[in-house]
Amino acid sequence: MSTTIRTQVAIVGAGPAGLTLAGLLARAGIESVVLENRSREYVEQRIRAGLLEQGTVEVLDGAGVGERMRREGIVHHGLHLQFAGERHRIPLSDLAAGRNIVIYGQTEVVKDLIQARLHAGLPLLSRSMR
Repeated sequence: MSTTIRTQVAIVGAGPAGLTLAGLLARAGIESVVLENRSREYVEQRIRAGLLEQGTVEVLDGAGVGERMRREGIVHHGLHLQFAGERHRIPLSDLAAGRNIVIYGQTEVVKDLIQARLHAGLPLLSRSMR
């Protein structure tokens, strides 16, 4: 049996970009549906990068899904590189006018985005995303 859905925007892919876009559109009052070919379990468990730049952190906060990231993410103001037996600190926050990075896995970002979308009763369609 086939079901027809009408929406203003269709987003293909329930990854970080597609889900963030869907969340931002919802906050702006624009209807969307997210279509994913894989299962929710697969999407929530696939391992991805875990370094978020300040701009990404701000977008996630603006999309209303930054609470857990702010609570559990690890803020880094710099990093260390070691070569030839010597350790060198790169002061990222100092070099970027106080901006920093947050270590918080994209897997966790996706979980937060899916939870927010489902909690709001918005469509997220796949073989088993219900």
